[in-house]
Order: sequence, then C-alpha cells, then structure tokens
Amino acid sequence: MPRATNKPAGRRRKKKILKLAKGYRQGRSKQFKRAKEFAERGQDYAYRDRRQKKRDFRSLWIVRISAACEEGGISYSRFIHGLNSIGVKVNRKMLADMAYKKPEEFNQILEKVKEAEISSDKI
Repeated sequence: MPRATNKPAGRRRKKKILKLAKGYRQGRSKQFKRAKEFAERGQDYAYRDRRQKKRDFRSLWIVRISAACEEGGISYSRFIHGLNSIGVKVNRKMLADMAYKKPEEFNQILEKVKEAEISSDKI
C-alpha cells in the first residue's frame, strides 16, 4: 500500500505562513521554519500593539487637554471633575481635538467649568 501524504493541505499551510512572512529579510521570508517563527512573533506584536495604540492615543489626548487647561489656569483633574459635575458628556478624544483645533470653543467649556467650580465652593 502506498504511503499517504497530505500534500495539498501541507502546501496551503506553508503558503499561508510564507505569505505572512513576505517582506522579511533573508531566510526569514524563504525558509519555512524561520518564516514560521518570525511570522508568529509578528502576529504577537500586532496583537499587543493594537491595544498599545489605544493607550498611546489616550495619553496623547490627556496631554493636549492638560496643556490647554494649564493655559486656562486650571489643572486637568479639576477640569475633568468639573465636566462631570456640570454633566457635560464629551470624551477625551473630542476635548483634545477641540483644544488643538478650536481653542476658543474649548475656552468656553473651560469657563463654564470654572464658574461651576466657583459656585460649588461658595455652597
């Protein structure tokens, strides 16, 4: 009885891995064993960095908002607390965009927060 191999499926598996490793340098894109190692590593980095990107953007937004708040004479934490107390539901992405592109609108929000803070201090 002839020996049975699974050529078509094996070829598909190898092609899939080599396709993932396309563009890697030297044997990393040609030799199946090395391509598999580096393609797996690349997939791990891609998975990790999709989450890291979200963290990086949030920290960028916070830095932008904080800088605009400091110009207005209030700290970032007091600004966010003030927004929550007056019931403004604007996310950090939008606030950072406003602070960067439309500072006059951001300053209007900042003034409302300051007024609310002053009135809450008197009570």
